[in-house]
Amino acid sequence: MTPDDGRPRVVVERRGHVTLVGLDRPEKRNAADVRMLRELASAYGEFERDPEARVAVVHGVGDHFTGGLDLADIGPRMASSGGLDLVPDGGRDPWGLIGPDRTKPVVVAVQGTCLTLGVELILASEIAVAADSTRFGQIEVSRAILPFGGATLRFPRAVGWGDAMRWMLTGELFDAAEAHRIGLVSEVVPHGQQLDRALAIAARIAAQAPLAVQATLSNARLAVREGDAAAAARLGDELTRLAASEDAAIGMRAFLTRTDPDFVGR
Repeated sequence: MTPDDGRPRVVVERRGHVTLVGLDRPEKRNAADVRMLRELASAYGEFERDPEARVAVVHGVGDHFTGGLDLADIGPRMASSGGLDLVPDGGRDPWGLIGPDRTKPVVVAVQGTCLTLGVELILASEIAVAADSTRFGQIEVSRAILPFGGATLRFPRAVGWGDAMRWMLTGELFDAAEAHRIGLVSEVVPHGQQLDRALAIAARIAAQAPLAVQATLSNARLAVREGDAAAAARLGDELTRLAASEDAAIGMRAFLTRTDPDFVGR
């Protein structure tokens, strides 16, 4: 079996309420060609539609998260008038730039090489865990293009203008300690432990009330996009809606009986 004979570039597995999405092209350092990008968008769409999936963990199979774009495949398509068609029917844009918002949280686990679209996947996610082996790079300017997966929008907002420009305009690589210092990743763990740690965080999120998790994510995004006033104006209605849910009653019973709640997402 040859590496490019049609086997999936992205593997999807569900463990309980957690969906694992794996970039699976290790012989190319998980570099993304058009097929991988479309498969990833399909995986995000599947996660969004699955009523039992509450949180996703995105990871890279092998020694690296991703070497970025496979320019041999994608480069010629960038200059074409038709552009790139990366979200198939039923898919969801993993970078959240086109189409409806993702409603459920994503945790990313990275190791080894994490370039360009990999950094942008982190910026589009909620939480990222990095192995101490990870080397990051937003290197598009070294390839005579610009970041087009959201870094120009989100990187300055996430880490501050100076740090974002430092790495986007030089195209230099930086390590996991620097990624943690600037706030790109939430935690740094020894190499090989990143996926387990991401899964532990995801399991903790999945154990919370799903409607409340989704409402929290939605309101925080609203504050970023439209400002504090717009988000504050929605809080009362959202609280009323959540307080009337079946999960709110389950949570109250668990509080009174000092037991762990088993939320149902209704």
